[in-house]
Amino acid sequence: MGLYAAAASVLAGVDSRQGSAKGLVYASGFQNVKQLYALVCETQRYSAVLDAVIASAGLLRAEKKLRPHLAKVLVYELLLGKGFRGGGGRWKSLLRRHQARLKAELARLKVRRGVSRNEDLVAAGGSQPGAASQVPRFVRVNTLKTHTEDAVDYFKRQGFSYQGRASGLDDLRTLQGKCFLLDSLLPELLVFPAHTDLHQHPLYQAGHLILQDKASCLPATLLAPPPGSHVIDACAAPGNKTSHLAALMKNQGKIFAFDHDAKRLASMGTLLARAGVSCCELAEKDFLTVSPSDERYQKVQYILLDPSCSGSGMVTRQLEQPGEGPPSKERLQALAGFQLRALCHALAFPALQRLVYSTCSLCQEENEDVVQAALEQSAGAFRLAPALPAWPQRGLSTFPEAHHCLRACPESTLTGGFFVAVFEREEVPR
Repeated sequence: MGLYAAAASVLAGVDSRQGSAKGLVYASGFQNVKQLYALVCETQRYSAVLDAVIASAGLLRAEKKLRPHLAKVLVYELLLGKGFRGGGGRWKSLLRRHQARLKAELARLKVRRGVSRNEDLVAAGGSQPGAASQVPRFVRVNTLKTHTEDAVDYFKRQGFSYQGRASGLDDLRTLQGKCFLLDSLLPELLVFPAHTDLHQHPLYQAGHLILQDKASCLPATLLAPPPGSHVIDACAAPGNKTSHLAALMKNQGKIFAFDHDAKRLASMGTLLARAGVSCCELAEKDFLTVSPSDERYQKVQYILLDPSCSGSGMVTRQLEQPGEGPPSKERLQALAGFQLRALCHALAFPALQRLVYSTCSLCQEENEDVVQAALEQSAGAFRLAPALPAWPQRGLSTFPEAHHCLRACPESTLTGGFFVAVFEREEVPR
């Protein structure tokens, strides 16, 4: 076994908890133990940096036969190490096809973290992948085009080992290799090991699968519009939640989807077409300019509001910018002001019965504070509905009903960072 293959094997063994790096190196049978151990240790030290560069450069998508641990070792050698030792064989020529892009992504990473030397990337926090890098790959089966059972059978025929329905987070934490699970909560959600790349998979390209984090699936699931409903998706692009709504509605009814960005809306149209969505009407419009008294929306009983936010809970941002501090107070105030205006505007639609407010933020200012203010301004017309009582992480205790809200983060739920609140109209006493 060559040096790079041996190092990749040791790293895979460490990640799957087969032993320590030193123990696995000495058990590998590799002749130059000192050389192998040094390469493994240095690759581990820069692990998060390498993950970010590889992901940004799209290396694993371009080279489908290149496994993640081997890619990490090779990119370390190319960008941070001593160059390819012993010639590097076919890996040398393969990596050098991507050398310019990889170097450019490393340079961008240094700029984002405000450092000039490779060593400073480690000091800035780049060596610890943390919980964010362990979030599994969640894949929603698009029931407009296929069935969960058919997707499971397809992966099994491809050599994946199906482990059944997950019983808890521990099942997700130990997931590795070509194994996958059915999520314990969402019946159309498949779970693969972290870093599983399915962008080139034929089921994804045909719209049968949607690559969507579990937390991002909660808003549509909790809104739960039945077939035939009239629904507003207020800030709809890029469209994953919209396609989820259409699947829950079985393409029966009407979804009015708004976004003010023409390019994002065009990309969303492509996504929805690939997903087979036919019940959605797209509009290039700021939701705040949509009149609740417009006749077209008089039957709207369900609204999904996922407004622009700081994105402080996004896993990709945590991986690529681990040293980045929290959003500024001024930015949070501006975002929260917009979010509150959008939420109060949505609650003004006359037939509205249920609304889901969600963000991919971890900041109280954009979450509990906005929800509390909207409840106060609704003058008792709406209340918070209890949402998924078994969900482990609840809203911050900033007001009495906050425990009805949901929070998500890599550490406690193995998902991206997210917040969800469900509003229901109070019944008028007869």
